[in-house]
Amino acid sequence: MDLLEEYIKSGRIKLNTHKYHEAYTVHDPCNYVRKSQMAFGQSTADQSRWIAQQCIDPSLYREMCEDSMNNLCCGAGGGAWAMPYDDERLAYGKMKADQIKDTGAEIVVAPCHNCRDQIMKALPKVHDMGNYKETLYLWELVSLCLDFEPWSEAEIEAGHAARDAQFERDGVELEEEE
Repeated sequence: MDLLEEYIKSGRIKLNTHKYHEAYTVHDPCNYVRKSQMAFGQSTADQSRWIAQQCIDPSLYREMCEDSMNNLCCGAGGGAWAMPYDDERLAYGKMKADQIKDTGAEIVVAPCHNCRDQIMKALPKVHDMGNYKETLYLWELVSLCLDFEPWSEAEIEAGHAARDAQFERDGVELEEEE
């Protein structure tokens, strides 16, 4: 998320904010939001919302919960998605399905792969999720909204300079082409 935010803010990637016209919401994964806040003092809740709102008109955003620290688990965390606990996982997931339904959102943005699978593949099969139509990873939403207008020579040079600075910052060394 840090890299996506950096690329968007710096203009390194440009986004088409007119691709989607449906109401959307962002799911708060337990590990990325609550556990990260408690363990590291940093949550990705605001960051994931900001990124999503750079992709889709912010007026279409619907919040699931006023405080991301109090948002609900989707039911797939802690390995439950991959384990043989379908009944428990789906029963627990009903609260998330109801929460999504209450937003009226058609699109759910889910930064976590377990959450995405639970919300997309399992919950709609057993629970009424209202207007829900699809779940997108956060990075997937960004990729679908990329604006591919050709860069000018100045933008190409600036992009190369930003790349080189990032490689230097991160200690990346590339082999010279012969």
